[in-house]
Amino acid sequence: FADYIFPAFDQIVNEAAKFRYRSGNEFNAGGLTIRTPSSAVGHGGHYHSQSPEALFAHIPGLKVVVPRSAVQAKGLLLLAIRDPNPTIVFEPKILYRSAVEQVPVDDFMLPLSQAEIIKPGKDVTVVGYGSQIYALENAIQMVERDMPGVSCELIDLRTILPYDAETIVQSVNKTGRLVIAHEAPRTQGFAAELAAEVQEQCFLRLESPIERVCGLTVPHPLVFERFYMPCAVRTYEAIKRSLSY
Repeated sequence: FADYIFPAFDQIVNEAAKFRYRSGNEFNAGGLTIRTPSSAVGHGGHYHSQSPEALFAHIPGLKVVVPRSAVQAKGLLLLAIRDPNPTIVFEPKILYRSAVEQVPVDDFMLPLSQAEIIKPGKDVTVVGYGSQIYALENAIQMVERDMPGVSCELIDLRTILPYDAETIVQSVNKTGRLVIAHEAPRTQGFAAELAAEVQEQCFLRLESPIERVCGLTVPHPLVFERFYMPCAVRTYEAIKRSLSY
């Protein structure tokens, strides 16, 4: 579990992440790839539900991947293993029992650091990663049902270090609005980095403030998890605020 990755933090951050750089690219960490189950599962409480990806996304030399499905996980994982940089793959554990896909048996790879536009749209850009994508899909369906004529563009980041800023910027320059969602706490979460990058590059094109829909800045609760989670309803309200500004 990602909740128990912290005893290895020093070796990952101070050794593996810097090994290639400090050797002048003479050595690397041997294609080190770390798989770790993360995020909420519905009954995990504060020791089995955390999303610590932003802690590692701050470290140059690492790559950080968060797949949304079984097919995505296999394709991204196989490329991560071949990549000379140490890569951490945060696998949303709730998907182990809920995601159903026909995964190709053959070897295939999906690109790291390349976001995927899951659903094109023209009025608002909605960005997430991992299992949060499914909450965003539900929120978008509700918005488009209640606001005829509105279309939302949904983007899965897939890799959050290094992340694909170009795809997000192009989308926001088109829509003028951005909603970002993730399970990790809002304070210092990855959404803040993405929001800062977008406002620098798209400031004159923005039609409304950037919305962040995130976990609360508290230890992940057990009985109150449904209030903590950035669910479809909270995302729906954020999208409507952005569109109505």
